[in-house]
Amino acid sequence: MEIEDLSGVGDKVAEKLRGAGFSTVESVATASVGELKAVGLGEASAIKLINSAQEGINMGFETGMDFKKKREAIGKLSTGSKELDTLLGGGVETQAITELFGKYGSGKTQIAHQLAVNVQLPKKEGGLDANAIYIDTENTFRPERIIQMAEAKGLDPDEVLKNTQVARAYNSDHQIILAEKAAEIADEHKIKVLVVDSLTSHFRAEYTGRGSLAERQQKLNRFLHLLQRSIGDLHNTAVIVTNQVMSRPDIMFGDPTTPIGGHIVGHTSTFRIYLRKGKGEHRVAKLIDSPNMPDGECIFRITGNGIED
Repeated sequence: MEIEDLSGVGDKVAEKLRGAGFSTVESVATASVGELKAVGLGEASAIKLINSAQEGINMGFETGMDFKKKREAIGKLSTGSKELDTLLGGGVETQAITELFGKYGSGKTQIAHQLAVNVQLPKKEGGLDANAIYIDTENTFRPERIIQMAEAKGLDPDEVLKNTQVARAYNSDHQIILAEKAAEIADEHKIKVLVVDSLTSHFRAEYTGRGSLAERQQKLNRFLHLLQRSIGDLHNTAVIVTNQVMSRPDIMFGDPTTPIGGHIVGHTSTFRIYLRKGKGEHRVAKLIDSPNMPDGECIFRITGNGIED
């Protein structure tokens, strides 16, 4: 079905919906009334449109076997380290948000660069034979590093850079707009990896003090659900977000490092990986949360060639 097939959708309404990022029946069916009102629809029209879209696709219950068949469409993307892949259950999953958090220099951005390269590898080599989008909020994207990693994998560096869509986000609103644009071009550019490096830097800088905490968390929640629903789920894409950390002074024993974003980020992320420095090139990855894998740790290296065992 196309959105024009829905009851009450003419050319003008369809143009409004597509302009706001609702390009498929599924995206309309999973939208909230508030989101459609923001497009310019009345409340009654928005409710009618959502109901029409939900009737047009199967949004009811299904058997576990049917769900298992759907899961077979999920791709697994290699990080470059077999140990790290094993920790994640075979690699970074599509239709999931994988959060990488840790102190500066722990390897978050390096893994993000590596996944933008590896996604372009053939499936038999651990890739997804697809392309990447990189939303850079901290001015950390480096084409020179992409070239190094691409050459190490035997790929044409120029082609890898051409197949990587990069945008610099200058504030949290711009960050959200870029995510919406990513959802619009995901199919056209055959996107299977979307990186946000980092997730919380702008939110943290713009919303300071306890008085703005609730507003910040609500906005962050909307952004994460946009990534999961409009990009991860609808386009079968792996979403990778890096996250900053802070030290909690109330923790007297153990590691006081905790990621920014609180429970909102914790509940929305499918996989959470805590990265920390080891000796020299070595890094330690600890799986904090996963729906199907046990907690565990592994060691990998960051070399001139990228992520390795």
